Amino acid sequence: MENYVPNIFFAIILIAGIGYFVMNVRKLIRNIKLGKDIDRNDRKPERWKNMAKIALGQYKMVRRPVSGILHVVVYVGFIIINIEMLEIVVDGLFGTHRVFQKPLGNGIYGFLIGTFEILALLVFVSVIIFWFRRNVEKIKRFWSKEMTGWPKNDGNIILYFEMVLMSLFLVMNATDVGFQEAGVGNVVSQFIAPWFEGFSHDQLHVIEKTAWWVHIVGILIFLNYLYYSKHLHILLAFPNTYFANLNPKGQFTNVASVTKEVKMMMDPDADPYAMPAEGEDEGEPEKFGASDVTDLNWVQLMNAYTCTECGRCTSSCPANLTGKELSPRAIMMKTRDRVEEVGNIIDVNKGEFKPDGKQLLDDYITREELWACTSCNACVEECPIGIDPLSIIMEMRRYLVMEESAAPQELNMMMTNIENNGAPWQYSQMDRLNWKDE
Repeated sequence: MENYVPNIFFAIILIAGIGYFVMNVRKLIRNIKLGKDIDRNDRKPERWKNMAKIALGQYKMVRRPVSGILHVVVYVGFIIINIEMLEIVVDGLFGTHRVFQKPLGNGIYGFLIGTFEILALLVFVSVIIFWFRRNVEKIKRFWSKEMTGWPKNDGNIILYFEMVLMSLFLVMNATDVGFQEAGVGNVVSQFIAPWFEGFSHDQLHVIEKTAWWVHIVGILIFLNYLYYSKHLHILLAFPNTYFANLNPKGQFTNVASVTKEVKMMMDPDADPYAMPAEGEDEGEPEKFGASDVTDLNWVQLMNAYTCTECGRCTSSCPANLTGKELSPRAIMMKTRDRVEEVGNIIDVNKGEFKPDGKQLLDDYITREELWACTSCNACVEECPIGIDPLSIIMEMRRYLVMEESAAPQELNMMMTNIENNGAPWQYSQMDRLNWKDE
C-alpha cells in the first residue's frame, strides 16, 4: 500500500487543482453573463479568421518588434513545453518514469524533449528581458498611476513563476541520471548536469523528484492563479478575438427606439401608431447607456477580463499623451474590478445581487475621464487582442447625456443649437448656412 501513497497524493492534488480551476471558470462565466445580451454570431468565417490571425498568430503583437517577438517566444514555448504535462500526469498517476520514451522510441522522444529544452531556455531568457524592461529600464507604460500595488506586483509574479517553472524543468532533466546517460534529447540539460557533479546517485534522485513535484504543483498553482491575474488573457484571448466587433472603426451603435423616433420625425407619412416589425424594439429601453457594469453587454465585460494591462492603448491615446486624466487601460481595469465586486456581492448573498450604493460611474470611472476621450479609436487599433475600451466610454457618455443631461457646456450648447436652429451654430433657421460664407 505504501508504494501507492505518492500516486494517491498526486491524484488528490491534481483533482483539487483542476477542480478549483473549474470552479473559478464557472464564476468567470457567471460574471461575464451579468452583461446584457448581444448577438455576435454573424460573419463566422471572418470571426474564425480574426481569432486565428490575432489570438493564435499574434500578428498585432509584433507591431512593436522587441516586446512582440519576445512575447511570441514565451507564448509558443510555454504552450508547447506544457505538452510534457501529459507524460507527467501519466507518470504521477501510475508511478511510471518517462512512460512515453519507450513507445515513441529514442528518436521521436529525443526530438520532443530536445525541443522542449530549447524552448525552455528561450522562454527563460525572454522572461529575464521582460523583467529587465519592466523593473530596470522602467518603460513608461508600466509605471503609470494605475500600475501600482497589485497590478505592478502581478506582472512580476508571473515572470517569477515562469522563471521557476522553466528552471525546474531543466534541473529535473539534468539530474535524471538515466536520461543523461542515454543522451536522448538533453540538448540543454547536458550543460546543467555538471553543476551537480559530486552528488551521489541517491542525492540526484532526490533532487530530480523534488524538481518534478515542485514543477507539477507549480503548474497547478499557476493555472489557478490565472483567474486573479491579468494573464487570464491566455485563455480569454481566443473568444475575445472571435466575438470582437467587426464593424468599421468609428461606426457607433444606435439605440433602436431613438432611431425610430428620428425616422418618424423625418418621414411625414410615417404612422406613429404602427406596430413594430418583428425583431424591432417595442419601446424605449429600461435605461439609455450605462452607469454600471450590468448595463454593459457581455462582450464588454469579457473585454475587461481579457485586458493584458500591457498599456499599448494608453501609450497611443492622444488624450493621455497630452496630460488628460483618461487611460483606456484604466477604464478596462476599473470595469473588471467593479464586475468582480458585483460578483462577490452575489456570492455573499447566495446568488442575489443586493445594491451596495456604488456603481461604475463616479465610484470607479470619473466623468472627467469619459469626456477626455476624443473617440479616435487609437486604443482599439493598438490593442493586441481586440479589446474595445471606446465602446464602454461611449455607453457611459450616452447615459450622461440621455439620462442625466450632464454633457459639458459646449456639447449642450451645440445640441441646443441643432434642436432649435437645425445647425450646431447660433444662427437662426434662415441664416443657418451662413457659415459657408465665412
